[in-house]
Amino acid sequence: QEQVVESGGGLVQAGGSLRLSCTASGNSFSINHMGWYRQTPGKQRELVARIFSTGSTNYADSVKGRFTISRDNAKNTVYLEMNNLNPEDTAVYYCNANYVVKNVWGQGTQVTVSS
Repeated sequence: QEQVVESGGGLVQAGGSLRLSCTASGNSFSINHMGWYRQTPGKQRELVARIFSTGSTNYADSVKGRFTISRDNAKNTVYLEMNNLNPEDTAVYYCNANYVVKNVWGQGTQVTVSS
């Protein structure tokens, strides 16, 4: 069964760093891309960063230069390194794995940045 398990998140002061991890079940050949999205109350879920099986990446403009997404194919794990965080980054962060057969979401992890 395809699923993802997230870890990381928490409370950090502005300017600080956090790392999120997401591990997907199955083998890496069945996953087109994995990434992180975030959502705040009353707003739509938005893409933060995504990495394809080829290694290419997409980033939201608001996080470019501060966030880095990487992938360990052997472990089916994606990492999101978040640096220089600011209060506008506060949100629930969701991991997504786009399998060939289905799209799978994690349960979400809270990231809170205090000013």
